[in-house]
Amino acid sequence: MKLFPAIDLFDGKAVRLFKGEYQQMTVYSENPTEIALDFYNKGAKCMHVVDLEGAKSGQTPNIETVKRLVNATDAFVEVGGGIRSEQVVERYLNAGVNRVILGTSAVENPEFLKSCIKEFGDKIAVGVDIKDGFVAIKGWTEKSAYSGVDFCKKMQDEGVKTIICTDISKDGAMLGTNHELYKKLKSELSINVIASGGVSSIEDVKRLKEIDIYGAIIGKAYYTGAIDLVEALKVAR
Repeated sequence: MKLFPAIDLFDGKAVRLFKGEYQQMTVYSENPTEIALDFYNKGAKCMHVVDLEGAKSGQTPNIETVKRLVNATDAFVEVGGGIRSEQVVERYLNAGVNRVILGTSAVENPEFLKSCIKEFGDKIAVGVDIKDGFVAIKGWTEKSAYSGVDFCKKMQDEGVKTIICTDISKDGAMLGTNHELYKKLKSELSINVIASGGVSSIEDVKRLKEIDIYGAIIGKAYYTGAIDLVEALKVAR
């Protein structure tokens, strides 16, 4: 199982939200590059980056910060947050990002998704954020009409190779992850599933590893010290 320690960006800083609420933001570092280096030095070969400002604006306000993160190590870097045009996809890929994550745009603009998959292949992933069983969009502020599992199946049918599935109710809450959801997705899908939201202990990492899921994102648990990244990487391997 691959582990993706996460860096959420806002105003060039590394921050974390509680359950997706922008009003409940904690700044963890003024220098996200230092965090990327710490991930890498502890053995992480992958990183998950989200531009929280981009999620609202559809632009790339933190692109220079992303470039610095990419150039700091040779880790695999995936980036999401408000990616709604091929120009933005290309901007990130040209900056050295390995995989770009579509969220709201994959729900609201199926033709855009199809075009991106045709053009960029497995460099495109889809973030499926689930709130009360339904896919949430627009920075988690709205619920769509799609049920989470059905939408994941639809993404597989469209040719998406990787989905990042977040249970919003678990995100940043440090209460454990939704193992049953990931077990269900693993059994019903043949594509790569990355678990996100609530991975808050080594036990969570062990259970996800047992499910044999493709990957897991570690966010707040790293920043608070609840998970030792070196130990987590050993368990995941």
